[in-house]
Amino acid sequence: MTAISLISRVSALLLLVGLSPVLIALWMICAIGQGRPVLFRQYRSGKGMIPFKLLKFRTMRDLRDDNGDLLPDRQRVTSIGTFLRRSRLDELPGLINVARGEMAFVGPRPLLPITIDELGGRGLRRCAVKPGLTGWSQVNGNTLLTLDQKVGLDLWYIDNRSVLLDLKILARTVLVMIAGEKIRANTA
Repeated sequence: MTAISLISRVSALLLLVGLSPVLIALWMICAIGQGRPVLFRQYRSGKGMIPFKLLKFRTMRDLRDDNGDLLPDRQRVTSIGTFLRRSRLDELPGLINVARGEMAFVGPRPLLPITIDELGGRGLRRCAVKPGLTGWSQVNGNTLLTLDQKVGLDLWYIDNRSVLLDLKILARTVLVMIAGEKIRANTA
């Protein structure tokens, strides 16, 4: 384990302890407002394409049509879920993934294994580093971007990553949490 990985894991543990009142409050709000389960768990591809279970607060209900197929996301997202997504608070349980060493604070967001497969060589390159709670594409448009644009930004990050860039991404993440998403013309 590298020194940076150890520092990240310990920092995530400390944040989990420090944020425990917030996490407990969000847990209760989700349980009362949306029901259980409170956490969303889904396998994603990590570094080296090793799968892990991503943890997030659940933001959607499991609503299905008459055939048993899931309804579109926009019909399943709850008002609590909309707030959690906009503020990025739904990502807080991901600190557990960081503490376990499955994720970093900054890196490309982890994608589904099938999406990584569909991206071919670009998907493999994304998996050369640990996925992150936040990343370059998340602070430069995120849901306003196409998958191709996000992957391009992720690959740019991998080629240009540094401690200073990570600090810039963390600072921009706070801005996104407060002001919302926007596409940035100057992404460097």
